[in-house]
Amino acid sequence: MSDATLHSATQDPDDFAVQIADSIESFIVATTEVAKGDEPDSAVPFLLLEVSQLLLAGGRLGAHEDIVPEERYETDTGPDQDVDELRERFAVLLDPVDVFSEVFDPYEPRKAPVPCRISDNLADVVTDLRHGLAHYRAGRTTEALWWWQFSYFSNWGPTASATLRALQSLVSHVRLDQPLAELDGLDTDEDLPDDDLAEEAGRVMVEEIAGPLGLRKVRTAG
Repeated sequence: MSDATLHSATQDPDDFAVQIADSIESFIVATTEVAKGDEPDSAVPFLLLEVSQLLLAGGRLGAHEDIVPEERYETDTGPDQDVDELRERFAVLLDPVDVFSEVFDPYEPRKAPVPCRISDNLADVVTDLRHGLAHYRAGRTTEALWWWQFSYFSNWGPTASATLRALQSLVSHVRLDQPLAELDGLDTDEDLPDDDLAEEAGRVMVEEIAGPLGLRKVRTAG
């Protein structure tokens, strides 16, 4: 969707709401394009860039004073758009590095890492962002900002942050020529303790995923 249809012609492009909406719209459009799989060689670096830029908008929302909606109850935006196809496309595109381990709250002691999927996370983030965008497109700017700020704290912020760490770690493994541990057998349907999670490390090496995922080939000793 172009800026001409996303924003009113009278809106100031320097306005906070316009900038946040632009960032969110850009992320949705860009990640949807990546999920099509037309350029798999650039998927991971591109996602790293897009999630990083989205979290800048999230940081601005987080640093902003509490946004209070004009109405006591949230206006119904209708059913959320289905993201199953997006989720499935990312799962195929990111295999075999879709599953990663994450600790949800670093300030809560003795929490075991849990298996997550980049594909699930991206689809969940898009769902939250689209919900707020429906308010914005309907002219309910304050309600859109309220939703994006609230869901940044409660869901899409932590989810996007976890995804960023996974993508950044993946790129670092390749750029630093470090082997990647395989998570064969580790799935999001399982609830594994720390020791079992650690034992899932296997034999997938960086050189096996660098090319297909758009990262440079590792150097070989010789």
